[in-house]
Formats: sequence, structure tokens, C-alpha cells
Amino acid sequence: MKRLVIFMVLLLGIVIGSNAFAFPKSVHGTITMEFDLSSHPANKEVKLWIPYPISSEYQTIKNITVEGDYTESGVYSDKKFQTPILYARWKPGTQSRKLTLRFDAERIEVVRRNFPANESCWNPADYKPWLLPTSLGPIDDPVRTLAKKITRGKTTVLAKAKAIYDWTCENMYRDPNVKGCGSGDVLKLLKCRGGKCTDIHSVFVALCRAAGVPAREIFGIRMGKKPVVDITKWQHCWAEFYLPGYGWVPVDPADVRKMMLKHNLTLKDPETKKWRRYFWGAWDPYRIKLAVGRDLRLNPPQTGLALNNFGYPYAEVNGNPLDWLSPETFKYKIIFRQK
Repeated sequence: MKRLVIFMVLLLGIVIGSNAFAFPKSVHGTITMEFDLSSHPANKEVKLWIPYPISSEYQTIKNITVEGDYTESGVYSDKKFQTPILYARWKPGTQSRKLTLRFDAERIEVVRRNFPANESCWNPADYKPWLLPTSLGPIDDPVRTLAKKITRGKTTVLAKAKAIYDWTCENMYRDPNVKGCGSGDVLKLLKCRGGKCTDIHSVFVALCRAAGVPAREIFGIRMGKKPVVDITKWQHCWAEFYLPGYGWVPVDPADVRKMMLKHNLTLKDPETKKWRRYFWGAWDPYRIKLAVGRDLRLNPPQTGLALNNFGYPYAEVNGNPLDWLSPETFKYKIIFRQK
């Protein structure tokens, strides 16, 4: 009997350990974004652009409501990436400037690892937007030289992407002192190697593109695991690459490094290896996609420079941008409520 008890305890430990990173198949909740730009002088024109959620293969968005005292508003998309945008404007002379965006969201866990044995023929021209450099993500030297070194001897898209994923997990690290999600300045990051999610995935994407692998960042926000969670600063960036004959493959090396930092793990720890296996070809369901693309011109167009990315709300007062990384002064709050 004693041996049986010991065996059952060991077996239970194995089962629990094997499910240590198991996620629910889907997550449901309501996200409420509240903006209050009333503190700015009443004689100034104020414009606000918000990443606007839409349903897609992996998420369902319903019951969208927009309320506020704006002079005008509308839902548009940028011309290059077709990223949806909620736009609002308050004319000069308006004292109160408030807007609330509320929507129900359901997101599923994404697992795509049943890769084909042979890759199909494909035309890189069909995926040109996801093979081009960006202002902070060049693909010429030194990025191209490093990409060639990482993928040396690899002849398939899948093998190249996996080599770059492994290199990113092993050579980048999460720096908690970086503001927001990071800017994704690839040349600087290849020198310091530390950053947040946009930084780490910008390196992954730039290396993929330099190696001829179509890849892109996805910008969104995490959903909470408690009944009510303030997710104002829970923006997240993840990535995917295109595998010919199969489609887009999810990856998140930044969350590998985040879990390593959170749990004080090394690359050799078994938990790290589990995270690396999971986020190669998978995303957990605690995330809502909001935008794609870099160097965006919004619609209606902003006065300021092209946006590095549209992972955060953006606003201008008389054409001068507010600091979107400072919700305390920008005055916005995002709340998640479980359903």
C-alpha cells in the first residue's frame, strides 16, 4: 500500500508538471477604454486615434459601443496595412473631451505545429510587405550578415525561422527598465540585446526578413486572469512568420524571456525548455490583437511623424503629440472584466 501511495504521488507530480503551462482554450471578457482629455486648454483642437478591435480567425469582437462628447468620430483604416482606427475630434472651444470604447472579446488559444513534410513553391513577391525593412528594422548589414550566420546550412523557410527563433530566445533578454513595450530599434538592440516585447520581436522579424522569411509583429493588449483587472499598461507585441503551403505560424520569444525573468530561470532549466517549446507555434489566449504594421500614417492623417507602431492610443493637441506611454498625463484607463 505504501509503495502504491508513493507511486500515485509521483504520477500526480508528473501530470501536474506536464500541465504546468496549460492554458484555457478560450478567454472571454469585456474591455473598457476610457479617455478624458479635458485638462488641455479649451481653445485647442484635440484629435484622438485608438486601435479598433475587429473579429478575426482567432478572436471574436462583439457589442462594440462608443460614447462621448466629441465633435466628430468615425472608424477608418490606414491605407498600407488596413489596421482599423477609431478616430475622434474635439473642436476648439470644447471644454469637456471624453470618450469611452467598450467591447466584448473572446480569444482562443492558437496552436499551429502540424507543419507539412515538404514546403510548397511560393513567390516572395506575394508577401513583399512582410519582407521589407522598416525605419527601425533594417535588413541590410549588419542584420543580413547575422541572419546568414544564424541560418547557415538551413535550406527551408521553417528551418530558418526556427534557427532565428532559437537565437532570439538564447541571445535576447527582457529588460524591465525599458519604458512601455520598447521602440524596437534593431541596430541598438543587436548591441545591447535587452528590451521588452516590441524590442525582442522587432529583432526576430528583422532577422527573418533579412533571411528571406516573411514575418511581422502584432500589437495588442493582454487580458486579465482575475474578475476585474486594470490593463492600462498591459500592451503586448508578438510575432508570426509565413510558412509556404501552410500559412502564418505564431511565435512569442519575448514571453519566453519574460517567464525566464519572472521565475528566475536559466536557459538550461527544464521550465525554460517547456516555454520555448510552447511559444514555438503557439499563443496563449490572454491577448487581443489590435494592430499590425510599422511606420504608419493614420487615417485621418496625424500631423506628427509616422507612427513607429499603433500598439497604443495616439492623440494630438493642436498638432502636438501627447506621450502615449504616459496614461497618467494622456488620461486614459483600460479595464478588463471577465465574463
